[in-house]
Amino acid sequence: MANVQAVVSQWFLEMPPVTRVYTTACVMTTVAVFLEVVTPFQLYFNPSLIFYKFQVWRLITPFLFFGNLGFNFFFNMIFTYRYCRMLEEVSFRGKCADYVFMFLFGAVFMILFAFFVNLLFFGQAFTIMLVYVWARRNSSARMNFFGLLTFNAPYLPWVLLCFSILLGNSIAVDVLGMAVGHVYYFLEDVFPYQRGGRRLLVTPQWLKTICDPAPEDPDYNPGPEERPGGFNWGAAGAQDQDQD
Repeated sequence: MANVQAVVSQWFLEMPPVTRVYTTACVMTTVAVFLEVVTPFQLYFNPSLIFYKFQVWRLITPFLFFGNLGFNFFFNMIFTYRYCRMLEEVSFRGKCADYVFMFLFGAVFMILFAFFVNLLFFGQAFTIMLVYVWARRNSSARMNFFGLLTFNAPYLPWVLLCFSILLGNSIAVDVLGMAVGHVYYFLEDVFPYQRGGRRLLVTPQWLKTICDPAPEDPDYNPGPEERPGGFNWGAAGAQDQDQD
């Protein structure tokens, strides 16, 4: 049992920070609903309750609840964790602030859209957005869906859309995620490199200050390290290396 806990703890700590925070928040929210600590009625997106009752948490909780514990929840969480992590470890490696800014862009876009259509939760749409961006940035990757279909990565969001239809889910949420993902991909990866184009999505400096580690000063020289006992520990190692 101790070994299992150690493995789980190591796996959890090895997750990049944005993926760790987001997936943990999603799981904890769903568990809280399952244990009846809160109800979905306290979490769904409702502009009237946000503006007139100041229930501002409803700007966040719709992205964290994927439905009751079951196949749909686990399916979405697997895809959320997988593609959120792959984006953070490759496309956004060392760019935590840029990744958080992408999250904020997607969230704001979906919230604005929800004012015009009746959408209560955005978790699945957010997952599709992550999958779409990853798929477009890895267009040559070959995918295998449950061992039944083999296709190139850009078709993955469409395959998930068809699978969602087979499960009886509304396609509006998936289409919203694909639309937001496409807008982000176009503004970040296409438009800046066109003739006359420029980068429109610029991460705010305050977000970089919060999320990104402070850069090291290349001119900083701490000098020789003092070690206890007056023994030059580094010299012995250097002599051994010279002898080798």
